[in-house]
Amino acid sequence: MMGRSFIAHLAGVAMVILLPCNAFATRGAFDVDRWYEILDNVRARASENGISDATIDATLKYPAFIPSIVKSDRNQAEFKLTLDEYLARTVNSRRIKNGLEMRNTYPTMLSRVEQKYGVQPHVILAFWGLESNYGSYRAAHKLTDAFLTLMYEGRRETFFGNQLLALMKIADDNDLDINDIHGSWAGAMGHFQFIPTTLQQYGADGNGDGKIDIIHSVGDGMFSAGNYLHKLGWNPNERIVRRVALPADFDIGLLDGKTKYLLSQWAAMGVTNPDGTQIPLADMTAGLVADVNAIQEQRAAAIAAAAASDPNAMDTDVAPQPVIYAYLTYPNFYRIKKWNSSNWYAIAIATLADELKQ
Repeated sequence: MMGRSFIAHLAGVAMVILLPCNAFATRGAFDVDRWYEILDNVRARASENGISDATIDATLKYPAFIPSIVKSDRNQAEFKLTLDEYLARTVNSRRIKNGLEMRNTYPTMLSRVEQKYGVQPHVILAFWGLESNYGSYRAAHKLTDAFLTLMYEGRRETFFGNQLLALMKIADDNDLDINDIHGSWAGAMGHFQFIPTTLQQYGADGNGDGKIDIIHSVGDGMFSAGNYLHKLGWNPNERIVRRVALPADFDIGLLDGKTKYLLSQWAAMGVTNPDGTQIPLADMTAGLVADVNAIQEQRAAAIAAAAASDPNAMDTDVAPQPVIYAYLTYPNFYRIKKWNSSNWYAIAIATLADELKQ
């Protein structure tokens, strides 16, 4: 017992030396007792859940605390990109070119996914492109260490504890080396960036080897993505979004995607195709999504320009307003949002998928 205490003390000193000066301002020095309590709890929970001793020992043999992960968790930047900026980053010519190349590289696998799950090749490719740039993203962190670090950090200890337990179960069930499983600092892994609990629920064997390995197997990744979208209710006969034009005075409070009307009702409010023609009026509901901040800035700029041209004008609110462009969001859009809740992400998936159709 004294030996462990002495080694723990040395380990704790080493970890504190590696910490940035403000990393544990609220907790103080590294708490070695808490660290070992977490390790002991992981061992107990894993054993209770039937995880093999081999996987438990591999997980806990050389656990490492990673200060940079705590820093990432506490300082997540909130990027405020406009929709146009976001699409320029995510749906660029290189990603479209690489996606078309991948379609030609994996036609059989993509066809098998479509036949089994009803998710079209261009949709699978769009998710693959946005999630890992078609597998070119190189994960930086050993996930066991990432989860143990985030459990210690404590902000979401239960969540990350469940992720670690799921990862251990996945390694056990699929005969994987748990110390060879790498991902993002927050625990997303593989071609489609699943977290372990999502993989546990939707993972599928695509290459027929009896294992599910979404990191090393493109087929497993594609089948798992197809299964996930299928379980979310994906409808291959429906669009995801449609770009539309709205009257300049349209109520922008309706443009968050939460308000839904029949397509005929939207048409009656003046929603048209960008060229002014009538939108298709299928018997279905849809929402509307647009970059409201950009619209407000455009309106303000128009008013300012009118005031500058006529300083004596009493009511600048009558200045001509720009036409509003938005996206009608169909049911598949909301299925994508169960994968990732961002409106911008769902529009990017739809836009990239359209570019990758053949």
